[in-house]
Amino acid sequence: MSTIAADYEKTDMGTIQIAPEVIEVIAGLATIEVPGVAGMSGGFAGGIAELLGRKNLSKGVKVEVGQREAAIDVSIIVEYGNRIPDIASEIQQSVKRSIETMTGLLVVEVNVHIHDVHFKAADKLEDDEATANRLK
Repeated sequence: MSTIAADYEKTDMGTIQIAPEVIEVIAGLATIEVPGVAGMSGGFAGGIAELLGRKNLSKGVKVEVGQREAAIDVSIIVEYGNRIPDIASEIQQSVKRSIETMTGLLVVEVNVHIHDVHFKAADKLEDDEATANRLK
């Protein structure tokens, strides 16, 4: 990931720079808005998967930013029962549209990595078991 903001645009009054972290947050928000995304995954090196939360909006997002272009990788957890290729395609479109609209950068690629599947029934079963154990 780039840690230094590249010079994006020079104006009469100075230079406009967009930090890579800004692009990560935009990509993260665009990703979690897609129906069927259960959450973001911690990363590529076996990070711990975490269900959706707005505390770290760049979790599971890696960006490479150049002068005029950006490449994005997002790692997600899908909800069981959804068609993964459809979700991935919608994420690609959503991330590309959001970044290009907000920053003016050209998004050359959006890679979607599926790291896990979230089962709602399993969570409900665990919650029911935890409640039963507390009542004992």
